[in-house]
Amino acid sequence: MTARPEMYRFHNGEKAPLQFAVSEYEARIAGLRKIMAENGVSAAVFTSMHNISYYSGFTYCAFGRPYGMVVTATEAVTISAGIDAGQPWRRSFCDNITYTDWQRDNFWRAIKSVSGEGTVVGYESDHLTLLQKAKLDGFLKPSQLVDLYEPTMRQRMGKSAAELEMIRAGAAVADVGGFAIRDAVKEGAREIDVAMAGRDAMELEIARRFPDAEYRDTWVWFQSGINTDGAHNPVTGRRLQRGDILSLNTFPMISGYYTALERTMFVKEVDAESLRIWEANVAAHELGISLLKPDASCAEITHQINAFFEERDLLQYRTFGYGHSFGVLSHYYGREAGLELREDIDTVLEPGMVISMEPMLTIADGQPGAGGYREHDILIIHEDGNENITKYPYGPEFNVVG
Repeated sequence: MTARPEMYRFHNGEKAPLQFAVSEYEARIAGLRKIMAENGVSAAVFTSMHNISYYSGFTYCAFGRPYGMVVTATEAVTISAGIDAGQPWRRSFCDNITYTDWQRDNFWRAIKSVSGEGTVVGYESDHLTLLQKAKLDGFLKPSQLVDLYEPTMRQRMGKSAAELEMIRAGAAVADVGGFAIRDAVKEGAREIDVAMAGRDAMELEIARRFPDAEYRDTWVWFQSGINTDGAHNPVTGRRLQRGDILSLNTFPMISGYYTALERTMFVKEVDAESLRIWEANVAAHELGISLLKPDASCAEITHQINAFFEERDLLQYRTFGYGHSFGVLSHYYGREAGLELREDIDTVLEPGMVISMEPMLTIADGQPGAGGYREHDILIIHEDGNENITKYPYGPEFNVVG
């Protein structure tokens, strides 16, 4: 019987055009190697979708299988399952090793073939499971473990010029979806029908702007009535009724990068109490945007918006923090948790960061003004303030529709 390999290199076809130039990925790896040198790390072993995507250009689809990337002083290699054949190599700027499933844990044997054994290993505490941590220890036998979760997160917080260009394009695609949704809102229409109109418009726009990309996971959460109470509530078949509160949420995904547009809307008319709450949320949104400046801390900004809502007896209806980072991010992975507008985050804003402003108030069903109110813009922090790259209008003047 022919011996079956533990791993192999299946470099099938030619390298695909990536979202960014090879020089962009080389600069990211150089930044990572600086972090590794500062922490005495010989081999960085990444298992998360966000860091593998950020450093290699390859965004994996796990489907129950482990994926990885190993970076040393001289090598950068993605590690992928045989089911994906040559696609991970084509979509990695660097080398790729395919592991086989002829025997258990060939993934870790492939990792060890690059990292070596008994070295100082960097890992991600925010992603590595207890099961996989035990396998890392057993196969790599590290002399020391160094957690790279926070320093790599901080590296990802500062966006390059190429990233900012791509994020601007993503925000523009989100706007396209928003306008398509606005056109589709009609009394009697189902949430799912409106959502599909927005998603289809965005996917066509992404394909127009990025003809060489891979397309997956762009989506819309279009919510109505009580379904607006949670930011991440799924789409249903509920039919829109006159006077309904609506929540428009468009999410284009481009090569691992997420952008978003979120707006409060009403079908044809808005009652007085709903209008009062909506206008207060819009005012908080505008205040928040004005506060996003270099040298302001996330906690300070949060406390100022809290005070605004407290003065209006609305703070108790706030449901989450007021904004978060953008970049390599999805509903599956990522998010730079150190850049969120919450009371417990002391990060100071710096030029090159990208952050949302998205206050949300939720009023319980049966109460006057019931529903979830949310506005969401994406801001790039500059030396002298911020740049709002979301162009779809917010507020009652434009968003009482149907």
